[in-house]
Amino acid sequence: MSGGTAVYWAVADCWNVVRRGLTHYQRQPVNIAWQLGFPILSVLLYGYVFGSAMVVPGGGDYRDFLMPGMFAMTMAFGFINTATLVVHDAEKGVIDRFRSMPMAPSAVVSGRGVTDLLVACAELAILMLTALAIGWRPDGGVVGGLAAFALLLWLRFALIWLGVWLGLLVPNPEAAGGLFAVAFPLTMISSIFVAPQLMPDWLGVVAAWNPISSTVAASRELFGTPVGAGGSWIEQHAVLMAVVWPVVLTVVFVPLAVRRFQRLSR
Repeated sequence: MSGGTAVYWAVADCWNVVRRGLTHYQRQPVNIAWQLGFPILSVLLYGYVFGSAMVVPGGGDYRDFLMPGMFAMTMAFGFINTATLVVHDAEKGVIDRFRSMPMAPSAVVSGRGVTDLLVACAELAILMLTALAIGWRPDGGVVGGLAAFALLLWLRFALIWLGVWLGLLVPNPEAAGGLFAVAFPLTMISSIFVAPQLMPDWLGVVAAWNPISSTVAASRELFGTPVGAGGSWIEQHAVLMAVVWPVVLTVVFVPLAVRRFQRLSR
């Protein structure tokens, strides 16, 4: 098989896996509703119940401060859904069935990744409409908004490989659901809800160096949210680190996911 033919079939097989994944969402839209339920409830809870008591560095409306963080939190929590779907396919023998078929080996993983990115785009769109409904108005312009959404999807892309690796590692879907216990503190100790400079010094350092915080801070900057950045180097270079952190995560977890996938047949 020539190189061009191999690439064609790799893309075609990947698209078939994507179609399968999107068909599942089409037949079970409650899955997307469930994924969006927690972020939307968090917007209403923090924006309206706790919002009046929250302090924004430099002043400003807390809901404007909150929404970029909620976008990033939705992207971060997505790795749990990826892991759950992967372990479900592995447990039901779907992955083994794919591996026994005359299809590109990369299509199983790449198809999962493309599907999750398309779903992430839908999640961001729905969450953005929710934000606009409660009065959020970005001031960064079209270019800034598109750049912010690109960074959010870039973070989601990197975390897909974490989800694939964990999905191939955990024994069953119930165990994958327990990953929420890992994701929750990872998102809470960040700049999603509170600026790191308002935290105790040691906790603020941890939150500032959280990869999610860089994406949140960069999104706020690109959306035009008037938030004073902290004095640390990583907070002053949020856009740069919002690009770098996902690269680091991808470099770490892609080889782990590929190695774990290859071991399934042993």
